[in-house]
Amino acid sequence: MANDPLSTAALHEAALAHLARYATTQAGLLRVLDRRIDRWVRAQQEVEADTVTTARATARAVVTQFAVQGLINDTEFAAGRARSLTRAGRSRQAIAAHLAARGIGREAAAGAMPTHEDAEFAAALACARRRRIGPFRRAEVDAAGRNRELAMLARAGFPRDVALRALACPAEEAETLMIALRQNLLDPS
Repeated sequence: MANDPLSTAALHEAALAHLARYATTQAGLLRVLDRRIDRWVRAQQEVEADTVTTARATARAVVTQFAVQGLINDTEFAAGRARSLTRAGRSRQAIAAHLAARGIGREAAAGAMPTHEDAEFAAALACARRRRIGPFRRAEVDAAGRNRELAMLARAGFPRDVALRALACPAEEAETLMIALRQNLLDPS
């Protein structure tokens, strides 16, 4: 049992190796360790149910220990990911969905959301820039084209008023806001 891949030491090392490469949440790290346990169980001919139950409990204890030690901080992860996604042009709705998929609770996700009044508008501009619509389009569009652009921003999760404002924004103002967002002058958190 010295080389037991389900021992506390082995799961601890696996968790540290994962954290060395990836930022993650408690739920994310627990999924990684559970997959490791599942792979080991599939590789064995015969495994007692108690062994698997013990390994899963050990994995949860390791994750809890890392959280207590501060190696995993869901609040910091959520705040950093929300800032990054805002700069990338994601809406508050898309950010909330991303954080929920990562195992962040509603309260922590709500606390990580950008609070600056223009953060959602700047994110809509970043999305428009990526899609080359609104102030970043190369040619004028008709009413149908404008509706398609509005639909693109709506599918990205932006409210109608924010999408309309982003599409109507003058190109110079949009560029200035994009520079401010990149330089973090427009603090999204």
